[in-house]
Amino acid sequence: QVQMVESGGGLVQAGGSLRLSCVSSGLTFSRAAMGWFRQAPGKEREVVCAMSWSGSSTYYADSVKGRFTISRDNAKNTVYLQMNSLRPEDTADYYCAARVTVRSNTYYRGQFEYDYWGQGTQVTVSS
Repeated sequence: QVQMVESGGGLVQAGGSLRLSCVSSGLTFSRAAMGWFRQAPGKEREVVCAMSWSGSSTYYADSVKGRFTISRDNAKNTVYLQMNSLRPEDTADYYCAARVTVRSNTYYRGQFEYDYWGQGTQVTVSS
């Protein structure tokens, strides 16, 4: 049974930082492309960033480029999202997602390309 658990969300002032973590179990994490998505109230879920399982390929949405960083620690089955210079518009529920694939350098940007999801963690940025 696959489980993915996010943590690290919370309330932060604009300009602040948070680091989200997502610990996975029950899947071959070292062969899983990972993604972070977010969904704000009344809006559709959108991709924030993604990483191949090799770690060599990454994608960032334009809205977070230069402020957010995705990383992974395969020894800990964990993917991270470092969020700096947070803005009120970053307020959302954040979800990690995984897809086990044979493609080492491929990331995925579409939510329907992922097989496993965490339950989400809430991030609120106050102005």
